Amino acid sequence: MRWNGQRESPNIEDRRGMGAARSGAGLGLGGLVLVLAVSYLTGTNPLTLLNLLNGVHEITVPQEPDRSLPTGAPRDELGRFAAIVLADTEDTWRALLPRMGRNYEDPRLVLFTGAVRSACGTASSAVGPFYCPVDHKVYLDLSFFRELAQRLGAPGDFAQAYVIAHEIGHHVQNLIGIADKVTRLQQRSPTAERNALSVRMELQADCFAGVWGYHAKRKRNLIEPGDFEEGLQAAAAIGDDRLQKMGQGQVQPESWTHGSSEQRMTWLRRGLESGDPSACDTFVEKRS
Repeated sequence: MRWNGQRESPNIEDRRGMGAARSGAGLGLGGLVLVLAVSYLTGTNPLTLLNLLNGVHEITVPQEPDRSLPTGAPRDELGRFAAIVLADTEDTWRALLPRMGRNYEDPRLVLFTGAVRSACGTASSAVGPFYCPVDHKVYLDLSFFRELAQRLGAPGDFAQAYVIAHEIGHHVQNLIGIADKVTRLQQRSPTAERNALSVRMELQADCFAGVWGYHAKRKRNLIEPGDFEEGLQAAAAIGDDRLQKMGQGQVQPESWTHGSSEQRMTWLRRGLESGDPSACDTFVEKRS
């Protein structure tokens, strides 16, 4: 990616090194990756870890975040990269969302190490990057990028940017009301249907990440040859089927919450090729 010299978003809280009491929070895009790493190191069934994390999330009491924290783009290279990717997602969605009948509201990106407090609860970095719809913030421990490259074999700056853009995709879902509708449906649905709805949410966020990539390439020339392939490789690396096969040797589609490698690649590619959020309706189309 041609990211050096680009605009850096000021919408960042750098909480690295501050620490937090450890408890549960929502499982984001990277959660499955780090769950696999823990499973690999401990021999624990990854589905057991996922159920534990999801259970903790359900009983977590929302906390009011500390508002007296440092903000603005960080000075270290990886922090600056995250600020630049965030800024570019802002430019993309500020232009696109009014066409969908809603003005874009910039989220905050919270950088942390180890554990962090959010309005959705307190989370360990083991759950991976996540979006909290209560405070409109994305939470990211940058060490996750190392796990993505080393544990799952998905290196590269666009793979890292895809992680951020996916979580911003959840913010878009929140702004346009999709997140609320899905949450209401999940509350009155059996487990299998809740999981299926979660998959559709995640695949749409993948597609929205691709929409950002399309505009980053066409309008701001941030994308270099091979970048999109890095993103697709990352999407394939964190498919539920691949993680389950690596962690327990068998695949259980009924327990998926994020989609298969093929599904994730398909929807990310759709966004990358179309640049159109309306092409990302995973709720009316078959999850190919």
